[in-house]
Amino acid sequence: MSEILDLKTIQDYNNFLGLETLHPLVSYVDFSKVEVLPHRRKCFNFYGVFLKEKIHGPLTYGRSQYDYEEGTLVFVAPGQVAGIDDNGFTPHPEGYALLFHPDLFRGTAFAHKMKDYTFFSYEVNEALHMSERERKTIFNCFGEIEEELHHSIDKHSRSIILSNIEVLLNHCLRFYDRQFATREAINTDVLTRFEALLGSYFDSDRPESLGLPSVAWCADQLHFSSNYFGDLVKKQTGKSAIEYIHQAVIDRVKDRLRETDKTVSEIAYEVGFQYPHHLSRLFKKVTGVTPNEYRAQS
Repeated sequence: MSEILDLKTIQDYNNFLGLETLHPLVSYVDFSKVEVLPHRRKCFNFYGVFLKEKIHGPLTYGRSQYDYEEGTLVFVAPGQVAGIDDNGFTPHPEGYALLFHPDLFRGTAFAHKMKDYTFFSYEVNEALHMSERERKTIFNCFGEIEEELHHSIDKHSRSIILSNIEVLLNHCLRFYDRQFATREAINTDVLTRFEALLGSYFDSDRPESLGLPSVAWCADQLHFSSNYFGDLVKKQTGKSAIEYIHQAVIDRVKDRLRETDKTVSEIAYEVGFQYPHHLSRLFKKVTGVTPNEYRAQS
């Protein structure tokens, strides 16, 4: 396995490709202008939106490999490692990339919006699959940014570029909502598996030794990234994944309050709470009554 190429700046990436840098914090890459693309695993210290339409070999992303499907959008965030690691190269590559450094929006209102774009933490197998109309929208956004990059940098450059990046990412949010909706049958199956996973977990003795299952653990068991899984559950149920887990816990607690004489403390430890008062607080938040009040009403 070759050494990971650490790309700290936009200039580093452009140097890797042999391209001119028009702006120190933003780059729009047309891969057709790159004669040969060396295959390297790269650590990105900036954000990237990639649409690669010609690629050879499995893409390594994090610790996994994926067969990259042409015509999809993949998002990379600072600190992520991605690339092809086979010591090969792609001649005359095709595709596009928008790269932007966090310093571009540091201290701006846009910085607070970045947390809404959870798809930057999705895995490659959770990429955005676009319709032809959606592709045209993305290319229009790319075109606006490319045009501004060829304009001489002035006091308006930053705000104009950021506005166009925000429009692009907002479109991606919309397209992901569409993707969640059009894959409803698959997503329903995921929810069924999620329920089964929680059921088997609480039927075992793992809660007493491991505590409550986390969203990250559930996502990993179901082979999703935490963010994609959380977004999928929210879109399908209206509840966050942690709310879904909490509801499953409360349902178990209700059963034990009705069917056993165990104390609230005993039940709390059995379902994974380290401190009984945490259960009581959550139970009242979800049901409106305390565990003992619920037992008295049953």
